[in-house]
Amino acid sequence: MIFIENKDAKSKAYDSIAALFRPGHGDYTYHAKYGVRDYRGGGRASARETAARVAAGAVAQTILDQQSIRIQSYTFELGNIRAVITEDLSFKDQNYLQCPDMEASKKMEEKIIKIKKQGDSLGGIVEIIASNVPSGLGDPVFDKLDADIAKALMSIGAVKAVEIGAGINAPKMTGFENNDEIFPNGFKTNHSGGILAGISNGEDIIARVHIKPIPSILKKQQTIDEDGNSFQISTEGRHDICAIPRINMVCEAMMAITLADHVLRQKIVK
Repeated sequence: MIFIENKDAKSKAYDSIAALFRPGHGDYTYHAKYGVRDYRGGGRASARETAARVAAGAVAQTILDQQSIRIQSYTFELGNIRAVITEDLSFKDQNYLQCPDMEASKKMEEKIIKIKKQGDSLGGIVEIIASNVPSGLGDPVFDKLDADIAKALMSIGAVKAVEIGAGINAPKMTGFENNDEIFPNGFKTNHSGGILAGISNGEDIIARVHIKPIPSILKKQQTIDEDGNSFQISTEGRHDICAIPRINMVCEAMMAITLADHVLRQKIVK
């Protein structure tokens, strides 16, 4: 069990919208399923829930450390501003957005300030790289490694899509272009993202996680209350403009948990 006490809750900001369904949130669907909901966005509906994931990810990483498996993430895109990625990712640790492209990082910061003044929010893309992953992890059909990774990442609030390897660019290629040719010293390319037929091939596992904009915004939007009456809503309170970079380490944690699970499975099998 991991228990983290929240000592800094300020729920009064939600009192004026307690009966309203917030656009982009789970209010409407939670109410449809359970008949009750936390109008403050607490519990499972809160991003605070991810603190336990990060803690569990740290435990999982101790298992991966025994296999020398390393996981790192960085901000690939934010507010439609995309970073130019090189082999040197060290600059990501020199800016709070965790972006390895200095020029792109500055443009992202400027975009955040601009959008904040408009009372709006932004989304982006986080890329995760798992290195030194041994070949042979994963199963051929129902527990494919890439399927488990995608499910783990999609379980994070605000995540709307996950790509593995070439991802959405794979359909734009021919078979010859997409195939990773094999040589005595390894694969020539890594369009597969380190996974073939649901099983790791020893190359870096690469995943891109698409994050939607934060739904809690000051801009007025149309909504309804629990009785179907029409209202306008503006969500006040302490809200980020973008889930990035806080969500980056949550993505790392879910990758670590998934890989640790498969490492342990493989050990049991052997």
